[in-house]
Amino acid sequence: MTRSLPASILAAALCIAGSLPAAERRPIAETDLYSFHWIANPRISPDGSRIVYTHVTVNQKHDGYETALWIIASAGGPARQLTSGPRDSSPQWSPDGKLLAFVRAAEKDGKTQPAQLYLLAMDGGEARAITDLPKGASGPVWSPDGRTIAFSSTTVAADSEKKKDGEEKSDVRVIVKATYRSNGAGYLEPDRPAHIWTLEVPKAPVAENKPKQVTSGEFSENDIVFSRDGSQIYFTSRRVVEPYYETPHTDLYVVNAAGGDSTKIAGLEGPIQQMALSPDGTRMAFAGEIEVGNDGVERSYSQPDLFITSLQPGSTPKNLSANYDYDIASGVGGDQGPPRGSGPSKPFWSKDGRFVYIASAEQGRGNLKRIDAETGKVEPLTEGDHDVFAYHATPDASQAAVLISTPTNIGDLYILDVASRQMRRLTHINDELFSKLNLSEPAMIWYQSFDGKRIQAWVQRPPDFQEGKKYPLILNIHGGPHAAYGYTFDYEIQWMAAKGYVVLYPNPRGSTSYGQDFGNVIQYHYPGDDYKDLMAGVDSLIARGWVDPEKLGVTGGSGGGLLTNWVVGQTTRFKAAVSQRSIADWSDFWYTADFTLFTPSWFRGAPWEQQADFKARSPITYIDRVQTPLMLIEGEADYRTPPTSGGEQMFRALKYRKIPTAMVRFPGESHELSRSGMPRHRVERLEHIVAWFDKYLQGKEIHTYDVK
Repeated sequence: MTRSLPASILAAALCIAGSLPAAERRPIAETDLYSFHWIANPRISPDGSRIVYTHVTVNQKHDGYETALWIIASAGGPARQLTSGPRDSSPQWSPDGKLLAFVRAAEKDGKTQPAQLYLLAMDGGEARAITDLPKGASGPVWSPDGRTIAFSSTTVAADSEKKKDGEEKSDVRVIVKATYRSNGAGYLEPDRPAHIWTLEVPKAPVAENKPKQVTSGEFSENDIVFSRDGSQIYFTSRRVVEPYYETPHTDLYVVNAAGGDSTKIAGLEGPIQQMALSPDGTRMAFAGEIEVGNDGVERSYSQPDLFITSLQPGSTPKNLSANYDYDIASGVGGDQGPPRGSGPSKPFWSKDGRFVYIASAEQGRGNLKRIDAETGKVEPLTEGDHDVFAYHATPDASQAAVLISTPTNIGDLYILDVASRQMRRLTHINDELFSKLNLSEPAMIWYQSFDGKRIQAWVQRPPDFQEGKKYPLILNIHGGPHAAYGYTFDYEIQWMAAKGYVVLYPNPRGSTSYGQDFGNVIQYHYPGDDYKDLMAGVDSLIARGWVDPEKLGVTGGSGGGLLTNWVVGQTTRFKAAVSQRSIADWSDFWYTADFTLFTPSWFRGAPWEQQADFKARSPITYIDRVQTPLMLIEGEADYRTPPTSGGEQMFRALKYRKIPTAMVRFPGESHELSRSGMPRHRVERLEHIVAWFDKYLQGKEIHTYDVK
């Protein structure tokens, strides 16, 4: 049973849709990406009167993204630009609302410099830098009295030492840790942990204060939270030299704000993140995961929960949402999250400390929940067929700024009155463009799989869809595998439908937002029964009469790319396939990915210990069965699913077998190509995917992929 959109959201959506007669609206185009606007990291002022956010746009000339801070009144009215950009982010109000701290990466001699902290007086004047550290500063956090800002930096003492004449640093890397590079970030610098620094806020406009390093050592600290009196700083850290040999976990620590030794407060058999201090300063709420099941086995998927702990050393956190079988601190996936400028959304407490408010994902929806801090009772704070992408509340929890995305709206700001649970829309950031587009809501369906499991899916039909007409189908498989499609904007899916395809995007077993068991059931069986779920979805659409069974296509990225490779090795029913950023050989992936599989969460051992399992679950094993024309999309800087363990293998093998294939490689792009890659590359990726389907499903004369 689906929930309807709140009246305020529905009315706004209808207003946009009705701005032009249907006959005058056009289908969405791949190049519309250049005109998109995104809102990221909204921060409401302490008095609730204003909201500052990061406004993200495309700079088409330089094929990149620009960010600036904008401000809007909570009462409504036009937003205005607050900072000049083009690389401003992470706004944080001072406790009295008179100053705004933010991060800016300036440009010097044509090169982007390490980001530094800036201050902006809200009564006027220019922003000014307050740090000048060699490796920059990030994540500013105000002390309760507004006199100090804590932040993170990887600067080390050697950065300030002058080089001797003629001395050059060696570019040779000596690697001794199994995890030595990270997708997007490149090669890691283990001698540069991120430590906590503090800076006394300058009292005069031209005054300069020197930052002070609070923590030290070989381990990084994250998630900075001041105590209520400002004398202490809480943080999380994973203090294990080679953590990949153990179950993933982080611990909660405290250190004196003036520096000194840190003390462990509490820990979990899993990660701790998104911390929020109670109003009286005696308890910490946080999102966490228990990575080990009741059987003592580390799980492939661990459902996130809300925990509360006292702040005495040796405390045992209490799982408040243990009886709530959905994903706390989570949402649903699409390709239109802000490509730059996002920040964490932390839970917030009611003024009396009785409740904690936090986001949650349930069956493809993302909403805010109110959770009783004593009983764990979960109640809705927001409801609707949408995704709460980000949020931030006033100190008294009376109001919250909420960023919401729907299948026909990238994301807009709402002001939420917590007591009445009423939301009012503040921005219409993409209205100028979207009022001209013929967008349609997807149909949500449930269907039964081979073993009786109910599978939820969405079907995006062409804007001019006609009942009784059979359309070519694209089965679009999400990655993860522990992720979920849902009620959020997905440009790729809207554009495929605009090109005349019915797009089916299901949440097969292994997907999040359906409970712990549903998510973890694929452990040691991936790919497998999830493939059967996908085929049952295709059969369901054929039975409805919506699609032509002779014109079926399949695509997916990351884990969805793996499943695409798997699909074409298990069946010949698809006439075209596009595998994106994929895995072909699990053994090669084990050796080359940017993270390790040293603990038995996906496989019970290493490739030489589990040879039969690695082989049986690798798509390349079944390459001799593949008859489907297959395109491979690869990012050349992808360290998450390196091309050597995925597309390159499939491509070379299919060329040997003389099966139609093409590999499209994107220079400089990481695993995030589809979500935050260079704008032009994102557009070209879509063009190639649909061109491949046009060629093999609709018989169009396309010669780009012919062997010449």
